[in-house]
Amino acid sequence: MNKRIQELDYVKGVLILLVISFHLVWFEQLHPDIKQVVYCFHMPGFLLISGYLMNISKEPRQFLRTLLWLAVPYVVMESGYIYMASILPINEHIPLLTPWVYLKHLFLHPLGPYWYLHAIILCGAVYYWTLSSSPLRGESPAAKEALPLSEGLGGSERWVWTRFILIGIAYYVLSHVLGILSFSSAMYFLAGAILRQSGMNFVAFFRPSSLSIIFFILLACLSERPNQASLNGVLIAYFAISTLLSIYKHLPPAPRTMLLFLGRNSLMLYVFSPIFTVLCKRLVPYLQFDPTGLIFLLVSLAFCVTGSLLIAWLMDLTRISRFFFGRKAIRE
Repeated sequence: MNKRIQELDYVKGVLILLVISFHLVWFEQLHPDIKQVVYCFHMPGFLLISGYLMNISKEPRQFLRTLLWLAVPYVVMESGYIYMASILPINEHIPLLTPWVYLKHLFLHPLGPYWYLHAIILCGAVYYWTLSSSPLRGESPAAKEALPLSEGLGGSERWVWTRFILIGIAYYVLSHVLGILSFSSAMYFLAGAILRQSGMNFVAFFRPSSLSIIFFILLACLSERPNQASLNGVLIAYFAISTLLSIYKHLPPAPRTMLLFLGRNSLMLYVFSPIFTVLCKRLVPYLQFDPTGLIFLLVSLAFCVTGSLLIAWLMDLTRISRFFFGRKAIRE
């Protein structure tokens, strides 16, 4: 079993709280400028980490199993979201749900928050089958994991970068020709993959520093409508992750432990929290007395996290989790 990187669990713990926070419609409407900045780094951060942690040393059958247990929760939850979009008056409302409309959204154009799982499946498949045909294919996974990019993926730097260019071209085709993948999202995933295959430490690359906080604040305040595909958005993502890592070593034990736990269980929270963010709309009339929405945010976060953990506990208890995530227990 791979040893967990605590700093990455911590970053994922912070990011998943931000994801849930800005899926709360009333709160995001109250703070559109903050939302604009957060959107530059919360999902890009997850995509970077996913690319960095994607294990391409597995045999094809093992890797297909990895994709399968991303696809199962995606199909189940996205199907539910598509159906609810056909009966609820939301922004993504579907006037008439037909089998074609269902299949189009499920396989080509996901609705709602589950696009991330769809993107990881597509990006991961292209990444694996482009790089896994290296001359080291017959060597042990441990040997391939231990070698740096220029040696472990073919012994030729030109060969390596040719493969990465091919991956980029494939992502471009999926994005701009077929229209089934966000190109900027794919590039964040690819950046994480390149970082991993270069042999560089994730934390070292983002260079935690107190200066990062200054640069992040300046970019956040001075950038006009940044997004994850813009240069300012990329810089915001870099300095946001660097800022989080610089804060990590100064955190007291209690919040650190909590964020590490949330990070280890971020996939579960990502999958189940939308069920509860929808229900949080019912809280708005009772908490509108706070114009900042912070009380609403804290109550809603507690509700969403607790509800998601409860679902996971019930799935583990009834052993449903092995059919949903391919594991006996989904809580870590």
